[in-house]
Amino acid sequence: MQDSSIDQVIRDFVSKGIAAHRIHSLDERYAINHLLGLLEIDVYDVQKIPSIPLPNLLDSLDRMVGYAVEKHLITDVPEEIEIMEAQIMELITPLPSEVNKRFWMHYEEAPMRATDEFYRLSQDNDYIKTRKIARNKHFSFDSKYGKLEITINLSKPEKTRQQMEAARQSESGNYPICALCMENEGYRGRADAAARSNHRIVRLPLFGENWGFQYSPYSYYNEHCIILSEEHVPMHVNEGTIANLLEIVTIFPHYFIGSNAGLPIVGGSILSHEHYQGGRHSFPMEAAKVLRTLTLGGFPEVEAEILYWPLSVIRLRSNNRNEVAAAACAIMEEWQQYSDPQVEILAESSGGLHNAVTLIARRVKEAYELDVVLRNNRTTESFPDGIFHPHPDVQHIKKENIGLIEVLGLAILPPRLETELSEVADYLLGKTAVVASYHREWAEVLKQQGPFEAESIMEMIHEAVGEKFLRVIEDAGVYKQTPEGQAAFDRFLSTFEK
Repeated sequence: MQDSSIDQVIRDFVSKGIAAHRIHSLDERYAINHLLGLLEIDVYDVQKIPSIPLPNLLDSLDRMVGYAVEKHLITDVPEEIEIMEAQIMELITPLPSEVNKRFWMHYEEAPMRATDEFYRLSQDNDYIKTRKIARNKHFSFDSKYGKLEITINLSKPEKTRQQMEAARQSESGNYPICALCMENEGYRGRADAAARSNHRIVRLPLFGENWGFQYSPYSYYNEHCIILSEEHVPMHVNEGTIANLLEIVTIFPHYFIGSNAGLPIVGGSILSHEHYQGGRHSFPMEAAKVLRTLTLGGFPEVEAEILYWPLSVIRLRSNNRNEVAAAACAIMEEWQQYSDPQVEILAESSGGLHNAVTLIARRVKEAYELDVVLRNNRTTESFPDGIFHPHPDVQHIKKENIGLIEVLGLAILPPRLETELSEVADYLLGKTAVVASYHREWAEVLKQQGPFEAESIMEMIHEAVGEKFLRVIEDAGVYKQTPEGQAAFDRFLSTFEK
């Protein structure tokens, strides 16, 4: 006999969807039948009335998924649960055509209205995993460069270097080809491809090419968005990239937008599909102090600044976006072929290119601001992971690629650290603890600072993690904040100064 409680859950979900204007009242019977079909229910109490007050949509979602597991409609594994969740939440997700129509209708009122509404939909329909994101641990570190932000990512495991390399080298053939392809929109999902029934992409034309605008399901910061090429083409950073970034902040002046470098090690986690990341968040690097200003020959309308930051940043600013683009192209082109063996910088070796740039664009009132961050991916026998990559003594905290988000001063640290740091805390307090082998030397150094109080031990460990993250991004800087490093930076900059 049918469990009558599931009837109540279905009725409440649909009623809540109607109340939240996510389901039209004329679609009520259709919505109920959609859920009955997913849950393989043939007996239903049509007289069931909604609960008062109505439960949260996500609570009702959990109960329906629990019912599907209990009745063996799906197995209790994350992939199958996520597929069922996405199929249920598809019910409150308009078709892509309707999402696009609404987005650009709202855009006519104000760009912020369009992104606000789309972001809200992406949260309401559980495409953005708000509950999983809430598990992340956040703290900050006051460094000599300013406040750094640190997150222990518990919502989604970070990719390993091997997974990144496999993704980069993977051949086309599977469908969707990769996690960023537009073919993911509405895709049911499978064990090796995420459930995307409730996923929607806003079409965004850029200089005659088709791009997509979406939000990240595991947002690392406020309104973390992704802008992706319609074509599955590898990341490449060139004059077109700079033009695209400046066009995007013209379309969305309330967002920053950035591009990872286009080379392995310095290029972030996904190089197989061209994309940018942006959002509404002020990162630590944005507030970095200015070390000195430059006068760029040939670009009189462009203000140029060197930032006091662990990585090597040239900030360009002007109301004339074409001048900003031209200045950035000149710097990028010069950097790509520049070498300075005194500080380990080679543009090329054994036929491989090493110099690249990470780019970040934003608006400052009417002005366009573009940060050009110099990167280099050389490896040596001493530093097989990269000369300008986190060195071995800090890899116990962060060994993954240093991409756009870390460049900006936000650490995305692996989930393993939540339990590992607790073990270190227990060890420092003299309790029985199993400290991971790669943390032991660090733990011994910390122990010399004791004795410790239980109430403040995690604050002390977070401070120590912050110091390690600072080293992580200092290691990634091609020109160090030392007299030798800045003198080498000046040698490069002299090419552009009057």
